Amino acid sequence: MKTKTMNIFIVLLLTLSFLSCNTNEPENNDKPVLTVEDVSCTEAWLKISNAKGSLITLKRDDKEIMQFKLTGTDTVVLDNSLLPNKTYKYQVFRIQNPVSGIQVSATTMDTTSHNFTWQTFTFGNETSVLFDVVIINENNIWIVGEIYKKDSLGILDPVFYNLARWDGNKWTLERVYYYYQGSYSLAHLKSIFAFSNNSISLGGFFRSNGDSFESIPLNISFSSEVNKIWGQGSKDYYIAGNNGNIAHYKDGFWQKIESGTTSDLLDIYGNEQNIFIAGYRDFKPSALLKVENGIIKKIIEDENNLFNYRTDFISGAIYSVWLTKNKLFTTTSFDLYRSDLETDGKAEAIWKGAPQDWGMISLRGNDVNDIIACGAFGRIWHFNGITWKKFNELENNSDRLYRIEIKGNICIAVGYRYENGIERYGLVRIGRR
Repeated sequence: MKTKTMNIFIVLLLTLSFLSCNTNEPENNDKPVLTVEDVSCTEAWLKISNAKGSLITLKRDDKEIMQFKLTGTDTVVLDNSLLPNKTYKYQVFRIQNPVSGIQVSATTMDTTSHNFTWQTFTFGNETSVLFDVVIINENNIWIVGEIYKKDSLGILDPVFYNLARWDGNKWTLERVYYYYQGSYSLAHLKSIFAFSNNSISLGGFFRSNGDSFESIPLNISFSSEVNKIWGQGSKDYYIAGNNGNIAHYKDGFWQKIESGTTSDLLDIYGNEQNIFIAGYRDFKPSALLKVENGIIKKIIEDENNLFNYRTDFISGAIYSVWLTKNKLFTTTSFDLYRSDLETDGKAEAIWKGAPQDWGMISLRGNDVNDIIACGAFGRIWHFNGITWKKFNELENNSDRLYRIEIKGNICIAVGYRYENGIERYGLVRIGRR
């Protein structure tokens, strides 16, 4: 019995001794956590967690690149001196109570090709203009606007065409009529959006399956044509217009959203969690808005913002917005800006080109390394992740481009062209890579 008691005592003593000798182990096992948040062609965003208050060393490919003290629970750092299409290995080390985190890899994106060839089309006569475009595929392109045509005697038909469709070989002009309360009227269409290959919204109040059109009554006060549409499906989408008009269509019902601005809202773009709306009007504040839970949050609405150029802040008249992953791109009369989705207006200017070559009005992209933009004087630019290319052969003082879209290796820009200061034609540029 005595021997058994002694054995129990020895086991307890050894256990206590083991715990005593390892009082710092939980702290040493509390390793900093390193994760790759995002990459571009030359940058990697790295998040460091689980090391608040620690002095940290960050290594890339076993070479120290940063040393700093963490003040927050999660800290994101940017490594911006990388090469395209290359894999780097990162590891974080805590200096006091030395311990290292698990090594992680980040592969930068490759650049994309600037090598587009271009084809130009013009439509109509006198006051014709094209406003917006969607690309279903290279053989199925839809454009909306107002196309007026003259007959064989040179007399202008006052009944315009509001839709042009490309089938890979030719354009077909169509008239789409809006049906409401027992009567039809020719629709003024300034916007178009494809939810899928077989579900397309025209002007926010038409839905097409590719062959037939269904009218959707806009039974709320919306004192503007619809400048832009964005949504996740034909039963859940937003429209934006002049004078600060915004509305949300969901499951068959419209809801007006108070924007708090009287500026003309020119563009809208989003993803499942984030929806941004942008615009301006002469003698009105420039506006950048965000929809949060059906309520508008003003990121920017400042008349002075039109005139005060700052490279660290979105400045100038805001024309267009586009986002991918967790990056927001905003084009203004001063520059193209990149920011995170939680921006309060701060951003990085990424145009870095000659000011006289600017004039960007609309932008879209496939990804952060494949952005296309268009604007004044028929200018079109492409960003491949590192460099910009302006297609000088397209520049024309008589041209103005309103919208651009890109899908894979095809892009379309639309607007109008003046000739002899009198005739105005609808203008289409198709770029193929």
